[in-house]
Formats: sequence, structure tokens, C-alpha cells
Amino acid sequence: MRKVLAAAAFAGSIALTGLAVAPAAQAAPATASVTASVTHATSAGNWGKYYSSNKKAYTYGKTYKFGGKVYTKWYGKEFTAKRGYVWFRYEYRNGSTGKHFYSWNGSAKHTWSKKNIKKLYTYTCWGGKFKYCGSVHRIY
Repeated sequence: MRKVLAAAAFAGSIALTGLAVAPAAQAAPATASVTASVTHATSAGNWGKYYSSNKKAYTYGKTYKFGGKVYTKWYGKEFTAKRGYVWFRYEYRNGSTGKHFYSWNGSAKHTWSKKNIKKLYTYTCWGGKFKYCGSVHRIY
């Protein structure tokens, strides 16, 4: 009973400050995302341009979830005779981790997917798998 009274008091104080949102509007996003994950691809969004530390390569792309898999479609650009590298580091729902990379010369695009991903990070390197790596960004 105390929790109900506290929640009502809190809701009343928010309504007085003008920050309240209609209950139907609050429930709509949760219902829509559940429905979307069952029947349609759920988008995690576009990401990038993520540069190598020396700005000679960058990657960008889109991440989305469909059918229990997380998909990433990425594009890479690199401006010299050396290669660019995009790394993907991920954490599974059971807590284990993994990572892999793709290399390219000039420009590239690729789509890959994995099941049971909880978190996904990316970063871009240039000139070697571990050289001139840029900062790490969470993309899912």
C-alpha cells in the first residue's frame, strides 16, 4: 500500500511541474518495440563516421536486430596504399565475449550477424590490425 501511495504522490508532483506524459503515451513505445521485434526488424540506428587515430581511415554503418540476430552493415573508407581495419567487439547474453575484424584497401562494405548479442562495440584502425586505432564506440 505504501508503494502505491508513494507512486501516486510522485506522479502528482510530476504532473504539477508539467513533466507528466499521458499513460497511453508511456505504454506505447514498450508495446511497439515488442511487436516490432516479433514481426519486423528493430533498428538500433546508424553509426559513424568513426576514424582511426590518424584520420586516414573511417567506418560507418547501421545496426539492427531481426529474428534473434544482431546485424551490422558497415562501410569503410581508407585513403592510402595501406589497409584499414574495422573491429567489432561483442558481449553475449551469457556474459562471454568475442571480437573479430575485417580489413580493406580503398573502400569496402559488408554485412555480418551474430545471435544472442547483448552489447556491440566498434573501432577503426589503419596500417595494421593494432596500429593507429581510434576510440571505441558502442553501437548496440
